[in-house]
Amino acid sequence: MQSAHWRTASPMPSGKALHNKGFAACVIYKTLQPYNPVTLKPFNPSTPMNHTVNPILIAALLLLTSCGNAQVKQAPFTQQPEKTYTKINDFSDVAEQTIDAVVHIKTEMTKLTPLYQSFFGMIIDRGVQRQVYKAYGSGVIISADGYIVTNNHVVQDAERITVTLNDKRVLPARLVGHDPATDLALVKIEASELQYIAFGNSDAVRIGEPVLAIGNPFNLTSTVTSGIVSAKARNVNIIANPGGQESPIESFIQTDAAVNSGNSGGALVNAQGKLIGIVTAIASGDGYYTGYSFAIPSNLASKVVSDLQQYGYVQRAYLGVNVAEMDSRIASSRGKSDIKGVYIGRVIPGCAAANAGLQAGDIILSINNVEINSYAEMMEEIGRFSPGDNVSLTFDRDNHIHSVKVTLLNSQGTTEIKRR
Repeated sequence: MQSAHWRTASPMPSGKALHNKGFAACVIYKTLQPYNPVTLKPFNPSTPMNHTVNPILIAALLLLTSCGNAQVKQAPFTQQPEKTYTKINDFSDVAEQTIDAVVHIKTEMTKLTPLYQSFFGMIIDRGVQRQVYKAYGSGVIISADGYIVTNNHVVQDAERITVTLNDKRVLPARLVGHDPATDLALVKIEASELQYIAFGNSDAVRIGEPVLAIGNPFNLTSTVTSGIVSAKARNVNIIANPGGQESPIESFIQTDAAVNSGNSGGALVNAQGKLIGIVTAIASGDGYYTGYSFAIPSNLASKVVSDLQQYGYVQRAYLGVNVAEMDSRIASSRGKSDIKGVYIGRVIPGCAAANAGLQAGDIILSINNVEINSYAEMMEEIGRFSPGDNVSLTFDRDNHIHSVKVTLLNSQGTTEIKRR
């Protein structure tokens, strides 16, 4: 089978097996199923860099915590929980109302590279030279006063960020905050009365519904392509463990809308012109679009960017269990005829799940009435909450259904707000 290539706007670090050293007390692990070899390549064609991910056992963190009273107030980014499916044959009105809210982002960074000189076959070190690297991507205006959401890998390590609007105005931008765990970032330009795209409800997205992808592939500004939603809650292991302290959250919307180099950070919109995803990656055998692209769901993105705007950091909540996705083997061992939920292999003492009374062997079925059947779905749902939030968790224990309230904590086991 041919290896898949996951292309992003700048290189992402390769996945590594995690070891229980130097992590917070409530850190736990979940081992994913092996994947085919994956090569991560930068979206920027001018600065290619390859990183190979070992397909054997790719580990991810899952932190779970306990009680507290602090609540995090969300920023007033608009979210409209409408049903997003409809029959449509013409996207021209949707494109017209959204295209001005998608921008072109250029970043610059300086790197020191070794400089060598050859004399008669001898290589002599001549020190280092400074090289300026440029990268390009897309972004989505989400407020009239100039807040723009994009991918972290578009602006990562950037010393200078420049935004070009669809009306050709070029404005400097500053980085408000970034979140490697979700590959999201928030930047700000000084402007007013900008056209923006309101967040839609990604939970209401249905497989098969039509969507538009808007971005700047190959620096071709304001490019619109269409497709359908092919799948939801995809985990493709493109986000490595960021610094060993955060749990990567991958629960992508998969679409067949054509996406190429430069689309990273662009908009995925529904037939009502609402933002349902932030375009992030493509799967390809040759580095170009061949049928699959992936977007971060808007319900997760809206929480992340609200935190970044208010605090400069994401207020991330955790549960505190070691889980495995249900399969026929686990279901049979538990006397189950159906294969639903995620299986708890271990509960971390003193963390949220343990405080709520969950036990090893329990099967989590839903969180806040959202059905959970995969690790990706679980991480996406928990990722929408903040330390101190209470969630309703439904689980199966010995073929009896129970519900319990769980109070979530941060990675340090408290409800303290993290600020810049």
